[in-house]
Amino acid sequence: MTAEDFALAALGQLGDPVRRQLYRHVAASPGEVGRDAAAEAVGISRSLAAFHLDKLVEAGLLAVDFRRLSGRTGPGAGRPAKVYRRADGEHAVSVPPRSYDAAARLLAEVVENAGLDRELQAAAKAAGAADPAADSAAAGADLVEVLRERGYQPFWDGETLRLHNCPFGALAREFPALVCGMNLALVEGLASEGWSPAMDPCPGGCCVALSKN
Repeated sequence: MTAEDFALAALGQLGDPVRRQLYRHVAASPGEVGRDAAAEAVGISRSLAAFHLDKLVEAGLLAVDFRRLSGRTGPGAGRPAKVYRRADGEHAVSVPPRSYDAAARLLAEVVENAGLDRELQAAAKAAGAADPAADSAAAGADLVEVLRERGYQPFWDGETLRLHNCPFGALAREFPALVCGMNLALVEGLASEGWSPAMDPCPGGCCVALSKN
């Protein structure tokens, strides 16, 4: 099976609406999710949730672990429960095939080697401010929803709004300083007054976090 075949097979698992809801719930959760919590979130039985969750694991879309959800240890603590989280790998398919990721890496390499970080950040901030969502946020729309629609998977960690997913993850791992600086500037452009984006990496997630002024 080619990489494209594997990606098509994995993403095909999300054609089922229940499976798609379960994947979205687990992927957006900052921590691991048990079968009971997943079933309750989607409104289905535990056994049906278990079936679909395990199918998503087989497809490589979710990863599984075992831990005691009661928090107790030792004799009488019960058996560890199966818990799920978003898998680390990425799946992308273009029909017909395209190589946007290869072009992005080449462009990033040129920008980094030329020392054009500031110019890139200025362009990113201007792009964020020009996004129609920035006008909505300025008009009082929920910035959390704006970020969710753009793939950041935001969640509250106390008073800090963290981003569980980096939409530029693969590129950020290869060019961290360049891409994280661009990402921060982009979020600054999207955010309305009253928000303070800053570099504050979320483990396994985005390098940017936001707090209210």
